[in-house]
Amino acid sequence: MNKKLTLTAVAVIVLLALGALIAYLAKQTIDAKAAEQHMKELQELAEMDKLEMQNEYEDFAKQYGELQMQVTNDSLLAQLEKEQKRAEALLAELRKTKDDDAAEILRLKKELATLREILRNYVMQIDSLNHLNQALTSENENLRSENQQAQEHISSLTTERESLTEKVAIASQLDATGISAFAKNKKGKATTKSKDAKKFQISFSVARNVTAQTGMKSIYVRILTPTNQTLTHGGTFPYENRTLEYSIRKDIEYTGEEQAVTVYWDVNSTLMGGTYRADIFADGNRIGGTTFSLE
Repeated sequence: MNKKLTLTAVAVIVLLALGALIAYLAKQTIDAKAAEQHMKELQELAEMDKLEMQNEYEDFAKQYGELQMQVTNDSLLAQLEKEQKRAEALLAELRKTKDDDAAEILRLKKELATLREILRNYVMQIDSLNHLNQALTSENENLRSENQQAQEHISSLTTERESLTEKVAIASQLDATGISAFAKNKKGKATTKSKDAKKFQISFSVARNVTAQTGMKSIYVRILTPTNQTLTHGGTFPYENRTLEYSIRKDIEYTGEEQAVTVYWDVNSTLMGGTYRADIFADGNRIGGTTFSLE
């Protein structure tokens, strides 16, 4: 009788062990799939950022080349050629950079911001030279022998100025820097738990830009869930010949100097865990973005 009871006890222990093992393996499989999905989402975001940076580097290299055709000053021409080669070299580095090399991509983003600032300075220098030439032309208007030459020069400057309009548009694009985004609980404390999140806070600075138009600016923040759904109140804004839904709109008085901005999104539904994305737009351009995660 004791032997039978012993065998029964052993069988029960074996069954319990098998059940625990099966449950453990099932949980490991689920965790692995979730991790794989998270890595896939991060990879997609990195690829999108890298592609956007490649497009900007290509644009900058092209703009420097076009500016060289409008400059006769040898010193300025040499500087433009140097910056064009630098943009092309950085583009080559970016193309070789792996999507998961966060440190290298961050370095190239900083280089991109430097190139944009340098381009703005060159546009201002060339525009200043154009104004100076125009003033010299005005002074020589009374000299009949130079009148025809002055008229041709003015016509040439007009053509150059029209060509520079597109470059000025790039140089005057606003930039959002120092971007942070996170969730807050009901006590106003930062949290990474989706069940405790009651509000999203997105903070950033609109960088100083002396070439940008001042006045009232509408800043749009678009928050995407881990499934790429937009958190929205139903409003839209124009972007690249289409309209996008926005999560938050904030109007600011932009003076050309650096300006801090903070906006909030009230959570009114159950949130899922995963990686959220906050993109910032102004004047029909995407001026920055970041991601944050909830458990």
